[in-house]
Amino acid sequence: MASMKRWAGLGLGTALLGTSLVACGGDHGEAGESGEAAMTAAEPAGEMGEGEGGEGEGGEGSQASGGMDTLPVPKRLAFMSGHVEAGLALYRAGEPQLAAPHLLHPVSETHQAERAGLDALGFTPDVFAQVSTALEEGRPAEEIEPLLTAAEQNLADMAAAAGGQPAEIIRYLMDVMVEEYTVAVTDGQVTDPREYQDAYGFAVVAMDRAEDLDDAHRQDVKDELSTLIGYWPEGAPMAPAEPSPVGQIAAQASRVVLALPSTE
Repeated sequence: MASMKRWAGLGLGTALLGTSLVACGGDHGEAGESGEAAMTAAEPAGEMGEGEGGEGEGGEGSQASGGMDTLPVPKRLAFMSGHVEAGLALYRAGEPQLAAPHLLHPVSETHQAERAGLDALGFTPDVFAQVSTALEEGRPAEEIEPLLTAAEQNLADMAAAAGGQPAEIIRYLMDVMVEEYTVAVTDGQVTDPREYQDAYGFAVVAMDRAEDLDDAHRQDVKDELSTLIGYWPEGAPMAPAEPSPVGQIAAQASRVVLALPSTE
């Protein structure tokens, strides 16, 4: 019964991948061609319906193609935070131009549906607008860093106010992360760098939310997330020549979900 409860909590894509990829991935080894084949056979559906398309092409994967306005606020905030985390990592790695679209995400006209209900949590869009302006004007790091710190704090304050079940938020983030990574990496190459970067950001936010798990599960989940984050280049998600295989990422996402508390 406990096993059934665990699988019930998985998103469709992650559940299917978990059964096929954990076996082929070994204890914590690579999921090679068989993992890629399984990914093709079991496209992750996420929580938001079907559809795909990278940010650079006006899409946002299936998460924003429909239903973002009905997604619970804690998950919507986690989704927004993933973009910002990607931008923060890129900026601090010396890539302000790559960082700019991600840091603009919270105030972009394209993503208005994500912001619904966030004002009540203390959302301060001016901070993110100032970050965007500072990046566009090429201001020095000593001017931009305090703005980034303020943006981080605003997201942290909103997360505390939003509440939500951390395990459910992490499950959602794993579904979204696998979906975005699948869009980002094709035939062993990063073909959509922004989605590759976003997927990293979602994994980082999941690590943050793991701090709120109960003592019995927190460290195991953090260990699995640490392994997951390690599949990107250290420090920031710049696209490498040889990215981790999609199957390997999906298999590790399944391990993260299996380490979470069971759903009732």
